[in-house]
Amino acid sequence: MFNKFFASKWLVPAVIVTMATHLAHTGNAQTKAKAPKAATAAHTDGFDPKFNVEAQGFADLQVLRYQVPGFKGLSLQQKQLSYYLYQAALSGRDIIYDQKSKHGIMLRKTIEAVYGTYKGDKKSADWKHFEEYCGRVWFSSGNYHHYSNEKFIPGCSYDYFAKLVKGTDSKLLPLEKGETVDAFLNRIKPVVYDKSFEPTCVDLRPNIDNVTNSANNFYEGVTQKEVEAFYDKFDTKGNAPSWGLNSKVVKENGVLVEKTWKSGGMYGAAIDKIAYWLAKAADVAEDVEQKEALKLLVQFYTTGDLKAWDDYNIAWVKNTSSRIDAVNGFIEVYLDAIGKKASYESTVSLKDLEETKRIEAIAKQAQWFEDNSPIAKEHKKATVKGITAKAITVIVESGDAAPSTPIGINLPNAEWIRKEHGSKSVSLSNIIHSYNVAGAKSGMVDEFGTNDMVKARLKKYGALASDLHTDMHECIGHASGQLNPGVETTDKTLKNYASCLEEARADLVGLYYVADKKLIEIGVMDNMDVAKAAYDNYMMNGLMTQLTRLKPGEQLQEAHMRNRALIAHWAFEKGKADKVVEFVKRNGKTYVQVNDYEKLRVLFGQLLKEIQRIKSEGDYNAGKDLVENYGVKVDPVLHKEILERFEKLHIRPYRGFIQPKLVPVMKGEEIADVKVEYPDNFFKQMMEYGKNYAFLPVKN
Repeated sequence: MFNKFFASKWLVPAVIVTMATHLAHTGNAQTKAKAPKAATAAHTDGFDPKFNVEAQGFADLQVLRYQVPGFKGLSLQQKQLSYYLYQAALSGRDIIYDQKSKHGIMLRKTIEAVYGTYKGDKKSADWKHFEEYCGRVWFSSGNYHHYSNEKFIPGCSYDYFAKLVKGTDSKLLPLEKGETVDAFLNRIKPVVYDKSFEPTCVDLRPNIDNVTNSANNFYEGVTQKEVEAFYDKFDTKGNAPSWGLNSKVVKENGVLVEKTWKSGGMYGAAIDKIAYWLAKAADVAEDVEQKEALKLLVQFYTTGDLKAWDDYNIAWVKNTSSRIDAVNGFIEVYLDAIGKKASYESTVSLKDLEETKRIEAIAKQAQWFEDNSPIAKEHKKATVKGITAKAITVIVESGDAAPSTPIGINLPNAEWIRKEHGSKSVSLSNIIHSYNVAGAKSGMVDEFGTNDMVKARLKKYGALASDLHTDMHECIGHASGQLNPGVETTDKTLKNYASCLEEARADLVGLYYVADKKLIEIGVMDNMDVAKAAYDNYMMNGLMTQLTRLKPGEQLQEAHMRNRALIAHWAFEKGKADKVVEFVKRNGKTYVQVNDYEKLRVLFGQLLKEIQRIKSEGDYNAGKDLVENYGVKVDPVLHKEILERFEKLHIRPYRGFIQPKLVPVMKGEEIADVKVEYPDNFFKQMMEYGKNYAFLPVKN
């Protein structure tokens, strides 16, 4: 996602209109490999076609399920390793609730108590509104929308909410010592019902204090100016750690201090559980390299030392032979408006051997892609090191990776580690499979495709086009380019625009190369219609269909949505004179039509060159101008039309997942086997998680 440590520069699904209508081979230059099957077919290998991927739907959310093909065939040691990593992942769940808001755990415990113990009428419209609110809080890990970051409130009245709380087992409510239920209700009321009270989790507006106007729990009692002055003392050039990644900044006796997230520190109770399970995982690691990496991760959690985090990331990158892998840590900085503090997340996975062939073929050509990039020579890496690429089958996700998940990940985020030691890029193949299955009957292509030829091309090649763009975004895009000597990291130079610009840069790499015949040469696609499908989809999404996620009057806030809009609107404007892309009207409906795919590719290359320059030189003002001019504003008339058309399709614009459940089969005190179960009730799973993985107090 960005430019911080071990993190995953995520690629998140858009309101996808392709990818088998999910709107989200080895070979070399001398020997042309057979092109892989279209993703719609390839992803079905090993999947049960009768598996129901859809579960509950509520508000603007659709909860899906995913399968874990290949797990049964793992060795007992690999299954044990998976189980321990699974437990470590879920043990940090409390952390993300507290990171999004200092009231987050209090709120979650309140709705859990009500949902679990209220004995009154549960068939009324009011109860259904409350139940929907519970689902939204669980889905977003708090009461800020997982994508827009805006606060949402229950559909039921406060009086009804108070009635529920008073009818709940008070022993389960997060009351302070000696506090009455009435006093507790007075305290929680503004948290739940006052939209003006801490209204936005992450406030990215320009020319304001982004720290004090964001409700997240990374800072308290300090201003943005004070925070930036505090971290200006830390040198971030060269091989410096990602200062501030794992701490909260507060003011004590008038002095700014960090409350480090570590054993014995902030979040210590949950971190101790994570470290316990990671240590058990290290004992059954597949090889020495994996064992060493896990031990270093335990050291990081135990000490909070960012040097240990660096050492872990380097060891993790070098471990390429293990079938089982995990991301676990304080990873992405999207939740911090100024890009310093990382949110907790974890993904446990096994390598998808068949799907890996495509992404490996791309990664092997990383140096060719870098050498032939349209960016300036001085911004290119002379030697691209250690890109490891694979497709993975997700076993479980937690923290900021769930229930809403990325479809691609590239790690680590530290620029210098990527440059000197390499990176890992993954495509989440079973997640993509579920999106494909769920989206196959969405009707988005038929409604928004500009003509029959475009619709047919999207239906035939959209899935593969999306997969290829994801692969190149992750393993080529984020791994490309370099900072100029002496330029500090983007959290200092590009600040609140860093995440958006990094995602735009990686997207542009994927867009530029998806239309390159090199992909045919290496055998990952067999004709250029795949590239046309990618361009049709991207421009349609960036200019129009992603707006289905916004309410009337809203502007773009989320980094990925901003980056897609930035690219599409910039290319539209710069190609306007030649009608490279245009809006066309038919029967009162607006469509996006690409007229010149070759010129559009040239425009993508020009914008890539400029955004790489902005990053390499740390040009804040140029980056700000790009984002604010092209990536934020929404045409209200077009938006209204899109929402009306989308409403008729009866599709919920956001999707996330129930997690599979790993169940150990015990023989005495030893794990003799591990089974995978597939829960189908999101609400029940959230209540089980609240019972089994609640390790932190209400106040941290």
